[in-house]
Amino acid sequence: MSDDKNTDNGRRTLVIATAAVGGGAVAGAAVPFLASLSPSERAKAAGAPVEADISKLQPGEMMTVEWRGKPVWILRRTKEQLASLAAVKGEVADPESARSEQPEYCKNTYRSIKDEYLVTIGICTHLGCSPSSKFQPGAESGMGADWKGGFLCPCHGSTFDLAGRVFKNKPAPDNLPIPPHKYLADTKLLIGDDSKGA
Repeated sequence: MSDDKNTDNGRRTLVIATAAVGGGAVAGAAVPFLASLSPSERAKAAGAPVEADISKLQPGEMMTVEWRGKPVWILRRTKEQLASLAAVKGEVADPESARSEQPEYCKNTYRSIKDEYLVTIGICTHLGCSPSSKFQPGAESGMGADWKGGFLCPCHGSTFDLAGRVFKNKPAPDNLPIPPHKYLADTKLLIGDDSKGA
């Protein structure tokens, strides 16, 4: 009888040890698997908001920052550039930005929070090319004598004014998108987040 008890105890010990080792192996395999399901630090950073210091940006100058892998242009417009927006209102396809992609707080003539600064994604809404800046008004820009300044997509000829509004009868269907953004200070922007905070 005692041999049967010893055999049962030995089997029980072996079963418990095997189960413990097997459970440890399953847990060890599960940890990296579950960790692979959460986004990487690089992926988090790619979608994270981006701060931009605009303190050195002079009137008429533009800077580019990257947000979510896209170029975001920040243009500090001059008084003349702001005045040109009213002059071309009848020439742009969506002057009130009714069908364009932008936050509600940018549905205005300037498509901005502060009139002076345009913050827009620098990707043409036609086929995703990156337009070039043609800020110089008139024939010197190579755009014709009546050109008021703006952007040209060289791939298919779409043109945009200095608020990123597309001109009529161009391949691009919509204005340049405006990303969510807010001012952290007079000279500091946060692109990708427009929450009010706590």
